[in-house]
Amino acid sequence: MPWIQVCRDDELDEGQFRIAETEDGEEILVARAEGELHAVINECSHDHRGFDGGCIEADLLICPRHGARFCLRNGKALTPPAYTDIETYPVKVEEGLIWVEAD
Repeated sequence: MPWIQVCRDDELDEGQFRIAETEDGEEILVARAEGELHAVINECSHDHRGFDGGCIEADLLICPRHGARFCLRNGKALTPPAYTDIETYPVKVEEGLIWVEAD
């Protein structure tokens, strides 16, 4: 599976996220939360739109439209109106760069 470069490690602060795009156009959201990096699909399972404009609180990703909350660690949908979990991806830092593994 290919690894996609997201950004430099020092460009992603606590509570921020970046979007990386796979070769086939899928978007992956990479976030720094509670000092750790996490990667999930950039698509709310409730309305199938991206998380642009959303925010991070602790290790939760909050959808900007209806407030659904997802755990960044495992992709679990934690509050309505989302009931379906979202996909997670491996993420790593090598030589100061953040990489996400797309399948």
